[in-house]
Amino acid sequence: MYDFLIVVEIILSFLIIIAVMMQPSKQNSAASAFSGGADQLFGKQKARGFEAVMQQATAIMGASWLLIAFLLVLLSSK
Repeated sequence: MYDFLIVVEIILSFLIIIAVMMQPSKQNSAASAFSGGADQLFGKQKARGFEAVMQQATAIMGASWLLIAFLLVLLSSK
């Protein structure tokens, strides 16, 4: 069980890296680099289409990665 979870964790790590790299950039100009992205934080722009799917997939994979990491800690302590 422990070995299986380690393999799943490694595969998930690579998938998260790929999903983050595939997400489109949100900075459009040099001015947005200085503002720190505050306009997007408080703005009401919702992601649509491919961007929304990538955000959800990244969030789900990140949550699964954390859950599996906690399970691995519990299994390794026994």
